[in-house]
Amino acid sequence: MVCARRLFTYGARVTVCLTKAEDSFTGVPAHQLNILLRMGLDMAEGDKIGVLLDPDLIIDGIIGYSLRGASRGIAGDLIRWANQKDAPILALDVPSGVDATTGTAIYPTIKAVATMTLAMPKRCLRATGAEERVGELYLADLSVPPALYTGPRLGLEVGYIFAESDIVRLK
Repeated sequence: MVCARRLFTYGARVTVCLTKAEDSFTGVPAHQLNILLRMGLDMAEGDKIGVLLDPDLIIDGIIGYSLRGASRGIAGDLIRWANQKDAPILALDVPSGVDATTGTAIYPTIKAVATMTLAMPKRCLRATGAEERVGELYLADLSVPPALYTGPRLGLEVGYIFAESDIVRLK
């Protein structure tokens, strides 16, 4: 929803496809949805995606780390719908249907031309067989301070990888 908001403020014509009813969102997603509604973005519940005739670009944010088995219902329908369109698909963080831990494709799975992973690269995106679902791989800045990467849990030496650009091409 943040991506939709950003694209809309840049002048893009955006329609957000929801996998559940607007009134069933809670917490941060409900807050983000409320912002989109107040901005006047077009909304389509997943079972009404027929209104989206020919998109120029599909942004995949259908499923994140909550994947548990094969996508069913509206989420599965949206994945199949997106894969049948001629429009390129940009997956956010991990393509929907790819297990974020192992990189295993659990069908239906988005076939992205590019994936923009967020904050740091995910190992699953380099798993054997994942490349055909991931496409080109980019890393996007979410304003994570470098000190968090070097903390005791991660112990990484990352440096200022976003000094020249908010987006870095990984492959």
